[in-house]
Amino acid sequence: MSFRPLRQALEAGFACLLALTAPALAQDAATPVKVGVLSDMSGPFADQAGAGSVVAAQLAAEDFAKEAGEIKVEVVSADHQNKPDTGLAIARKWLDQEGVSTIVDLPNSAVALAVANLMRERHRVALASSSMTSDLTGKACAPTTVQWVSDTWAQGSATAHAIAERGLKSWYFLTVDYALGQALERDATTALKAIGGTVKGSTKHPLNAGDFASPLLAAQGSGAQVLALANTGADMINAVKQAAEFGLMPDMRIAALFLQISDIHALGLKAAQGLQFTSAFYWDRTDGTRAFAKRFAERMNGRMPTENHAGVYSATLAYLRGVRAAATIEGEKVLAALREKPIDDPLFGTVTIRQDGRAVHDVFLFEVKSPAESKGPWDYYKLLATVPGNKAFRPMAEGGCPLVK
Repeated sequence: MSFRPLRQALEAGFACLLALTAPALAQDAATPVKVGVLSDMSGPFADQAGAGSVVAAQLAAEDFAKEAGEIKVEVVSADHQNKPDTGLAIARKWLDQEGVSTIVDLPNSAVALAVANLMRERHRVALASSSMTSDLTGKACAPTTVQWVSDTWAQGSATAHAIAERGLKSWYFLTVDYALGQALERDATTALKAIGGTVKGSTKHPLNAGDFASPLLAAQGSGAQVLALANTGADMINAVKQAAEFGLMPDMRIAALFLQISDIHALGLKAAQGLQFTSAFYWDRTDGTRAFAKRFAERMNGRMPTENHAGVYSATLAYLRGVRAAATIEGEKVLAALREKPIDDPLFGTVTIRQDGRAVHDVFLFEVKSPAESKGPWDYYKLLATVPGNKAFRPMAEGGCPLVK
């Protein structure tokens, strides 16, 4: 009997085994790398993220295509409706049935925490570019999570220091009652008390509350110098408008702990002028940011990108380059490739990714221009200060991340 048929059968079986295990060993060029943009498409964060995040991911995929060789990229998207259960269901379907390789954006911290945990279990990368809770690089850190843009520690600490330096050290918090708001209030309070400030009180409100009459009256009666808005999106916009109607200003200063250019556009400069806030991105800051903003605006009816949109672009492009370098979509290996050297990013400058998943880069203290200072549409920010990345974000040893030794 000839051994040739047996040998051929063994070789064929070995080839099948390699094909089955290929996703764990190397990224097959014939199989597209699928990027899932999981966002709020219709709720309070739709302007900050939403459809613009899908456009940002598509721009990243197009730029990567110029250098990708045979690697193909596909972008899919879905609306998590600000419900962790809905977000998890979409993420599971993407991973189990549709071959999605990574999930990006993730506005709404509760959704982000839930999805990031699932991605850790499946050894896939969660690009939490629009998620603000600092727990993602603290007690809930994972070897497959990157938090790209900012977080509650950076927002709270920088804003508290900037305003307290002007002698405004007694604060009242108006806080959205889910992970983002809770973390914003916690981290800002820690920074405020460290520099001798006090908290006069706090009111929690549900997401998409609408009516802030009662908490605004409580804030006004507290004697606090600052009303700190630990919310964002539609809630923050409505709170600022209603505070003006109640006449809180100028006796109270309003501090927005998480403000984006879409919020200022909705408020108008007359209402928003003078607000101080920290941000990692502004479309008109550098040649690189302006070039990206021009491409983005062409697909978004003239709208300028928020820092969330910028984060989706940069995180997606870095991830795709990491997949190419590591020759795999296995999360731990992709992030190991990204940590090997600093990333030269056109929107955020030099970026390094720490062991706790924090992407470190400079952030900036801005003030909203007055109508007289603005030279045209979307000319809203003036730069007050640059905060170096090593000072902008919580020291890695202080976050409680179990990955940090």
